[in-house]
Amino acid sequence: MDTQPEKPKAGPQDRLAAHLAEDMAAVNALIRARMASDHAPRIPEVTAHLIEAGGKRLRPMLTLAAARLCGYAGTDHQKLAATVEFIHTATLLHDDVVDESQRRRGRPTANLLWDNKSSVLVGDYLFARSFQLMVETGSLRVLDILANASAVIAEGEVLQLTAAQDLGTTEDIYLKVIRGKTAALFSAATEVGGVIAGVPEAQVRALHTYGDALGIAFQIADDLLDYGGSSATIGKNTGDDFRERKLTLPVIKAVAAANAEERAFWVRVIEKGDQREGDLEQALALMARHGAMEAARDQALRWSGTARAALEVLPEHPLRDMLADLAAYVVSRIS
Repeated sequence: MDTQPEKPKAGPQDRLAAHLAEDMAAVNALIRARMASDHAPRIPEVTAHLIEAGGKRLRPMLTLAAARLCGYAGTDHQKLAATVEFIHTATLLHDDVVDESQRRRGRPTANLLWDNKSSVLVGDYLFARSFQLMVETGSLRVLDILANASAVIAEGEVLQLTAAQDLGTTEDIYLKVIRGKTAALFSAATEVGGVIAGVPEAQVRALHTYGDALGIAFQIADDLLDYGGSSATIGKNTGDDFRERKLTLPVIKAVAAANAEERAFWVRVIEKGDQREGDLEQALALMARHGAMEAARDQALRWSGTARAALEVLPEHPLRDMLADLAAYVVSRIS
């Protein structure tokens, strides 16, 4: 008897997307409408290149899910979801210029296809568009949350510049960097969903905690995958962070435990940028020697647990289960 191969089980992001399909269609229409420009056709060209590149729209889905989970029945959550995506896209355009990146989501970056000036200015335009959208909701608190998140993102980027290639970078500094790089927008995305729904303060705080912990777990997992994931999984080549001399959590842990000889290796490859054949393998061996990967993985798992625990004060709902599954999924990639 012929047997059909089993279909792969839908992941939590896919289930979220299916549950929120109607809302996401409205958000996508809003994004297309608001990224238009009558006077500067390069703006929609550059924006579309990144927005239409197959990103999973996780951050706007978090806003939609938080609002619907809290019983919101209006449409302002769609404007906030589009706001979150515009902020995220603006930061990616700026990041690629700062990092001199050439690939994003498997495609050439906007700064490579156009130029740095276009990427920076279109990013500025999207930030301005995001503030127009959030103001339209009429909520001063929403504006405060998203404006603060934008400031934390920028602060995190500047901190990363000063901490880059500095072996004195501590885990506390790393945490501040990734809060800016990832978690600030995750937590703002979920928090504004609760605010727009008008739920009690304890639930708004829970949504913030969930987004913050999810973002931290997500980024630590991403940093770990750079030293052991496939290109298809992480959207870049294994070892890119090492080649770019980024001080991510497993490296920081290995440096903290290093003896004099090992520290000299890290000074050469990270601080001085003198990387040679076999250095990536040597770095992996040093991380293994000191249990750096396992220790970083344990921290990611703890943050995932914090995210799931935060949801317990929220009402029972299929979306609550999907958000809990999402927190488990982001670290399952490194299990």
